[in-house]
Amino acid sequence: MASYLQIENISKSYGPKILFEHIGFNVNEGDKIALIAPNGTGKTSLMRILAGKDKSDSGGRILFLKDIHIAFLEQEYDFDPQLPIFDQIIRHSAEATAEFHGERREEFERKVHEFLSNFRIGDHYRKMGGLSGGEIKRVALSEMLALDAEFLIMDEPTNHLDIEAIEYLEGYLKRSRCTLLMVTHDRYFLDRVCNIVMELDHGAVYTYKGNYQNYLEKRDERITNYNAQTDKVRNLLRRELEWIHATPCARTGKAKYRINAFHELQERSNQVYTTKQISLEGVGSASRLGSKIIDCHHLCYDWMGEPLLKDFSYKFQRCDKIGIVGRNGVGKSTFLDLLTGVIEPCSGVIERGESLKIGYYRQSGMSFEGDQTVLETVNDTRLLGRFLFPHDMLSTKVSRLSGGEKRRLYLLTILMQEPNLLILDEPTNDLDIVTLNILEEYLKEFKGSLLIVSHDRHFLDRVAEHLLVFCGKGVIKDFVGNFSEYRQYVRDYEAKLKQEENARARKNKAEPTRATESRSANPDAPRKLSFKEKRELEQIEARLPELEEEKSTLENKMSSGALSYEELRQASERIEEIIAETDSLETRWLELQV
Repeated sequence: MASYLQIENISKSYGPKILFEHIGFNVNEGDKIALIAPNGTGKTSLMRILAGKDKSDSGGRILFLKDIHIAFLEQEYDFDPQLPIFDQIIRHSAEATAEFHGERREEFERKVHEFLSNFRIGDHYRKMGGLSGGEIKRVALSEMLALDAEFLIMDEPTNHLDIEAIEYLEGYLKRSRCTLLMVTHDRYFLDRVCNIVMELDHGAVYTYKGNYQNYLEKRDERITNYNAQTDKVRNLLRRELEWIHATPCARTGKAKYRINAFHELQERSNQVYTTKQISLEGVGSASRLGSKIIDCHHLCYDWMGEPLLKDFSYKFQRCDKIGIVGRNGVGKSTFLDLLTGVIEPCSGVIERGESLKIGYYRQSGMSFEGDQTVLETVNDTRLLGRFLFPHDMLSTKVSRLSGGEKRRLYLLTILMQEPNLLILDEPTNDLDIVTLNILEEYLKEFKGSLLIVSHDRHFLDRVAEHLLVFCGKGVIKDFVGNFSEYRQYVRDYEAKLKQEENARARKNKAEPTRATESRSANPDAPRKLSFKEKRELEQIEARLPELEEEKSTLENKMSSGALSYEELRQASERIEEIIAETDSLETRWLELQV
């Protein structure tokens, strides 16, 4: 395999803090590497050095294989808010695509439209300034993937993406023959895409082939072996110390080498490997919670003429652990703002318990006052130490912290309030994997009620016991079970539709599905369908495979390279119409199941 990237003698420090020192590693053709490390230890700094946006303190060498195409995805996508999406991509990628002419240029533009459609970006000429954070990330990914580079370097590609976008990107990268180096905290994404885990730890780089679980096992072995070697060094040091004390006259001449070796042993004997990680012990338990949490009665909320919440009623219970899932832009964060009183519903009533104490961790993070320091933000050195803010960081301005460190500090400010209803809006963004594991354990034992908006499937599986699924058009469905069970339910449904479509095709005529009638007869079903509703359900189940087939046909045509620009535009618009109709039909299908 060819070596796509060789790194030698790279270092980076910020003041007295050493992020990494004299590191080196190779990336070979076909490697799909996940780079992981605690927050604030230099992952993004390393990525910026590779992208040429920063420099190594120690010089060193960064050597990419000649003539390979490289594409970078940074955490923040630089854009002009006044530019349309397609024009922004063309301008942003101008340097990379300068060599594209004629058919290659047309192919790049075709792929841009294709990826935008696959990431569910509707009008490709909307202005960038009107996009959400998730849409901006999908635009950045569309640009990167359309370049069709052999080597992709990505910094947190799943941040701000909804689950459908993550699963599409996951499937694409898994199938792709590209070489990949990425920073990620998404453990399912990591396991399904990557074949190597690279750890940046205590200023050095360690590489492990295999998945995340294999990395954990091999890492423990490395640490155990290192500390065992330290014990051996200490035993040898004791013998050398006895020699030093017993034979003072031997400290000259040929014995000098032994004295020098003694000092080297002394230095090595102090090197015990310890892993610092946050501790949630003593942060504070949930305040006492009464019988009433939040009762919602017939809530409705519209935004710019679009329903985000339609006749929603629900009584949150004590010790509920609820995951909230759905596509970007369907109203999940708005729903949390309604529950917490930040905004008021258009109609309906929200009743909150008298003993309710809400801790609300917002997706946007917390605001800081001027040059506020870490200690001024949380005036408790004991808790700060447990959250990995040592004494030498207490006077650090919050504005100088890494993204993950800011999130960790923000989380501490919420938990120390001792809420009995904890609401977390995208808590996994920018948190490292070790911190996420500890947070998961804390939330599993949390004695209050819990509401989590998250696109991290592993996090949801570990913490949430049932889901509120935002289907769009204001429809919210309750699903009892974790996220993996929900996704299996959806896959089973889609497989069932496919089987029924194949059966109809073999018989060359439409037949009413018996599954609907058997479901209606199920004693666990909330209600029976009327004859009209049964017919509607049959029509939906017949229409959905037709839409899927039409979408697949259009995508194949777009991939063929045979369409003109106008035909590409029309195909792209039709795909958006198909996606919208599919969403509407799936929402109605869910309504008929309840």
